[in-house]
Amino acid sequence: MSDNKKQKHDDYGQKHYRPQITLGKVLTKVPVVLAEPSLQVHTIHKTCFPEDVLEIKDVKKTLILTQCRLLLPTNKLFIKGYVRKNIQYAALTELNPGVTTVSSDLHSHTEHIPFDLITEINDFITKPIMPKRNDRHEFDFLVSSPLPSGYPEKDEMLSSDLSQFHQASSEYYNELPYCELVSSKIIEWVEAVDRCPLDAAEFFNEGTFKETEDKLVIDFTIKILQNQQMYVSSTTNDDEYDCEY
Repeated sequence: MSDNKKQKHDDYGQKHYRPQITLGKVLTKVPVVLAEPSLQVHTIHKTCFPEDVLEIKDVKKTLILTQCRLLLPTNKLFIKGYVRKNIQYAALTELNPGVTTVSSDLHSHTEHIPFDLITEINDFITKPIMPKRNDRHEFDFLVSSPLPSGYPEKDEMLSSDLSQFHQASSEYYNELPYCELVSSKIIEWVEAVDRCPLDAAEFFNEGTFKETEDKLVIDFTIKILQNQQMYVSSTTNDDEYDCEY
């Protein structure tokens, strides 16, 4: 049996193995945290319902980022996204003044509330590796050719050859920073802007609406990472390293 898969049995008959481990100072490539900013964005949004709403029963919101880009070699961070908002509401179906009841159905309405943000990262936990620039250089060779009549016979025309093109180019494939969403908090204030009372004396405190104005404050934290090479030290006690097979 090879050294990198030495197996043994414990008291329950489970097999274990010892993987091959490179010890010492090792060069590796891993994601490195460049920054972990906490950001805030606020927006105002109008919600239009397709029917008369008696009341809002519940709201669920989820933050979704569609773009998070650290624009190297600057420190500008561009963010785009939206809040997915699902509203469960009671839609008015029937008004029964004689028995003083209001009938309604529970409906659902989902919408996306977009936002965007541009900010600066001034304090890096780890400095990003700036992109190397591509290069293109043209070069020519000297050629000589005879001159037409009217020039001294011993003279020649010295120049580059216009029928040829020479170029040396280099291209670098840089590591692009990327983001991870850590946490979010959304504070929302919703107000009906067109609420009308029900046309019945028994329901003087009831009313319906079709439009609301939503004020949102969105706080969220992200990690900005970049794959970088670094040295790590690997040491282990072989007797203590056991993995379940």
